[in-house]
Order: sequence, then structure tokens, then C-alpha cells
Amino acid sequence: MNKSLKAYSIDEFGVKNYNSFYLLLITIIVLYAVIALLSFPLFHFEMTAEHSNIKSYRDAFWTLQMSASTIGFGDFYPVTAQGRIIVAAMFYIGVGMVGFVGAQFVDKFVGFSDTNVKNRELRKQNKELLEHNKQLEKKIDLLVEKVEKFINK
Repeated sequence: MNKSLKAYSIDEFGVKNYNSFYLLLITIIVLYAVIALLSFPLFHFEMTAEHSNIKSYRDAFWTLQMSASTIGFGDFYPVTAQGRIIVAAMFYIGVGMVGFVGAQFVDKFVGFSDTNVKNRELRKQNKELLEHNKQLEKKIDLLVEKVEKFINK
């Protein structure tokens, strides 16, 4: 299988490293699924409310999309308490998910300080140093043994 098509790879330390493209794709799919689902109750609560400007499912979808993106143009807005709760919930969900997408973008294109990579490199170096120390310890033990034999003769 092509390496770029894998959802994740496992490094020498057994750590799963997820493909950023898959994380981005899954996040966007989940975000729009949540928007699509929450648009139904938002439209339901707003369609009969007096002074409501959300007159269709499409308006509700647009309202939640703008809420999730934190843009909030203000062309559509809820007037019912239930509608406001839905839009507020979508705002918090959207901030987290859109923030995650932004963080993935920054990590992929500007990610010059990946501490996970540095930590793995340090673990590898520590493992090599420990193995080298064990070898030195064996050599020192052999040397001490030889010196003790020489002194005891």
C-alpha cells in the first residue's frame, strides 16, 4: 500500500503517527455532519418564532456554519432561547474543531518545532547511551577482575 494513503504509521517506539490529511478530512466531515444535524432543530425552533429571520433549513445551516467558523456575519441569527443554545453550542464545537484544523495546517507547513520528534530522538539517544554504558560497565568489571588477580599474585 502506498505510504501516503495510510491513516497512520508506527515508529520504532511503537507510537502511532497519524497522517495529517486524514485528521483534517475526518475533522471537516464530522464538523459538517454536526452542522447538518443541528440545523434541523435550529430551523424547527426558529421557523415559527416571531421576528425570526431563519426561514429555511438552508438559513439554519448557514447560521451554524458561520457560528462554527466564528465569523458570524449577523445576516441570520436565532431569536428563540433554544435556537440561541444551539448556535452557542455550535460556536464552542466549531472553535475547537476549526482550531484543530488550523493547528494541523500550521503543524504541517510551519511545524519546525515538533517536540514529539525531538522526544523520540532523545529516547533513541538515551537508549544508545544506556547500552554503551552497559558495555563500559562490563569492560570495567573485567579490568577490575584482572587488576585484582594481578595484585593477589
